[in-house]
Amino acid sequence: MTAILLGLKRAADEAPEGLRHQLCEVQEITRESLDEVRHLVRRLRPGVLDDLGLVSALTSLTEDFATHTGLRVVRRFATDLPALAPETELVLYRVAQESLTNAARHADAERVTVGLRHDDGSVVLTVVDDGCGITVPREGAGIRGMRERALLAGGHLDRPRPARRPGPPRRVARHPHPARRRPRPGPPRRTAHPRPGTRPPGDRRGR
Repeated sequence: MTAILLGLKRAADEAPEGLRHQLCEVQEITRESLDEVRHLVRRLRPGVLDDLGLVSALTSLTEDFATHTGLRVVRRFATDLPALAPETELVLYRVAQESLTNAARHADAERVTVGLRHDDGSVVLTVVDDGCGITVPREGAGIRGMRERALLAGGHLDRPRPARRPGPPRRVARHPHPARRRPRPGPPRRTAHPRPGTRPPGDRRGR
């Protein structure tokens, strides 16, 4: 697209006045499209992950979040974290980002705690706020997106639901250590739970 911009500029410089105006408009549209593409690329893989690593990227993310929202953010990052695959780092970063966004938009919270630790061969990200909780039975697009990201990276997302009274929502993303990576999830398994007093199919005892 940069080459297209340069070609449009040369054509506009040599074009007659009426055509030059139209070429300048096309040039401006192309420039805006290029800026949008660059923005999308940064969103897909934030450069801060490559430049600083996961912990520093999460620190920068939470600092910016606190500055823009006014919420207090507490960070609890372990120092014994193992090296992670780039796709796993990206998933953890995006889950933290979406969780913070949800806390700011929906939780009516004042404080958010973001934790990252190494636990039994997995890296665990936790995001907890002191807001009102979520009692809606169906998950929104944001939470579904976080869950799908975690599954694609071989991990899983836990979001304990409030019991009777809404309490601080807790989101936990767990990803296996690269050396002990779990297999990708397959089709869901269905397990039958027979009622008391009934026999499973094929059981002929007592007949």
